[in-house]
Amino acid sequence: MCKDCGCSKTTGEIGIHSHFHHDHDHDHDHNHDHNHDHDHNHDHNHDHDYDHHHDHQHLSGHDHHHPHSQNGQNKGDREAARMRDRIVQISQGILDKNDRLAERNRGYFMAKGLLVLNLLSSPGSGKTSLLERTISDLKNQVKAGVVVGDLETDNDASRLSKTGAPAIQITTGTVCHLEAEMVAKAVKQLDLDALDLLIIENVGNLVCPAAYDLGENMRVVMLSVTEGEDKPLKYPTMFKSADVVIVNKIDIAEVVGFNREKALTNIQKVAPQASIFEVSARTGEGMENWYHCLTEAMSKNQPFLVST
Repeated sequence: MCKDCGCSKTTGEIGIHSHFHHDHDHDHDHNHDHNHDHDHNHDHNHDHDYDHHHDHQHLSGHDHHHPHSQNGQNKGDREAARMRDRIVQISQGILDKNDRLAERNRGYFMAKGLLVLNLLSSPGSGKTSLLERTISDLKNQVKAGVVVGDLETDNDASRLSKTGAPAIQITTGTVCHLEAEMVAKAVKQLDLDALDLLIIENVGNLVCPAAYDLGENMRVVMLSVTEGEDKPLKYPTMFKSADVVIVNKIDIAEVVGFNREKALTNIQKVAPQASIFEVSARTGEGMENWYHCLTEAMSKNQPFLVST
């Protein structure tokens, strides 16, 4: 159950699919082995609080008196209060469980010496393009693996596997965020001992994923210039949780009328703790600073510390 939108009322399955790139001596550059391990999660709690209040004002020249049972009204209020308390308890219980699993993931990843990123953004901001360039440019320095979350299709994992990195796709059905348990199951298909860097590309959403720790070291929130300068103000919870904010597509900033100064001011206002990188995943502009951030964090082999 998503505490923000109730999206865990799933109608489909949680699917985990692996994509591995293999080099061969014949004309095929790569092929993909699709292992379909469907993990069915049926532990869904559905509590709905329908609390509708209608105020009717009668403008005619007479008053309407509608007698109500005071006892009945009090009973209804008590029932509504109990239901609200129950929903809060369930939501908190789900997050508590996720936090415990996330800490277990984090300990496991640290024992493996991995730097783990949780990459979050709106749909279409360029997460996959950023990862394609990052993994390709650093392939001689960094051994990376990827876990990708989407509601449907394995398109992004298939794209990323062409970089040579092993990629695992989680299809979430109607769930609008990844959870620690999903990640724990997905990484079982990866040889973590062979990796330096694990990147989790979360479902494109700036609301629900903010509440779900996956066990990452570094939370990276991306904003593209096409989204406007006020995105951090509209979605403060997500940006407040960021260790790093990446502003992508700066090569078209002038074309779309993006106000750089205003955007940076808004980011710094909401997320003063975050390091900011301005990049173009398409042209490569600004990517070197981002790469330095990654390699420095990996060399420390510890949770990312924002430089002051």
